[in-house]
Amino acid sequence: MNNDAYQVITDRIIGQLEKGVVPWQKPWRGGEQMPRNLISGREYRGVNVFLLHAMSYESPHWLTYKQAAELGGHVKKGERACPVVFWKRLQVADMTEPTGNKAIPFLRYYSVFNIAQCEDIPADKIPVQSGTKREHCPIAAAESIVSAMPKLPEIKHGGGRACYSPSLDCVTMPVPENFISGQEYYSVLFHELTHSTGHASRLNRKGISGEEGEWSAFGSTPYAKEELVAEMGAAFLSGHAGIVERTLDNSAAYIQAWLSRLKEDRRLIVQAAAAAQKAADFILNKTWEEKEVE
Repeated sequence: MNNDAYQVITDRIIGQLEKGVVPWQKPWRGGEQMPRNLISGREYRGVNVFLLHAMSYESPHWLTYKQAAELGGHVKKGERACPVVFWKRLQVADMTEPTGNKAIPFLRYYSVFNIAQCEDIPADKIPVQSGTKREHCPIAAAESIVSAMPKLPEIKHGGGRACYSPSLDCVTMPVPENFISGQEYYSVLFHELTHSTGHASRLNRKGISGEEGEWSAFGSTPYAKEELVAEMGAAFLSGHAGIVERTLDNSAAYIQAWLSRLKEDRRLIVQAAAAAQKAADFILNKTWEEKEVE
């Protein structure tokens, strides 16, 4: 086993960022309980909280491969573990110490799986999650925008992630009830639908319609521009739905994060805004002529 825990965790975080996962800020519930070990009940701490939340499972309960087997269950075929780190204290010789040795902290790691990645775990061993979900009340204006979108991609609900897959042409969303508010739900959905307009079958936008129908490389200018397009497109659509107040503060902070990395490109915001307007117009099924007479 590679014992360089620092490298393992660094690689893991980079991998999550490359997928566009930012686990410390999301407008939906799910996994709001601190992740913990199913057997000991002990909460994970430090970077482990971010690593486990980034896996986007609704259950906060995790266990090792061995622990699953000891309960009579097993990890599903093809599931991948998440590393978690812990400190051990190693005794080493040190004649400057009265005892002749001293303890040195040493970082190690092991792998865990969420209970959703396992099968045949006895139900009485899994604690019932407390708390109630928000009752989702659809916003008519927002629903109308979504249902009327030309070439609407498939929208799937479930899990703890919001994303758009160009290769599948599919938007995945947490269930509406898990969002903090209805406005947050539609704002995130508009963000992902704006991404979907870049598909080759729609506006064929660079950043989405790359090789094999996947995203441009994480951190690249096309990738950053695409994120700006999606967030500004969501703001435009939220304005049409009458929920713009909620989105502007979040959008401004989100956009600023990208601009700080690409501030040398003075054309970026103008180009991204134009692309976002085009994407919003596509979703709203508005033609250029219709915009001219407004």
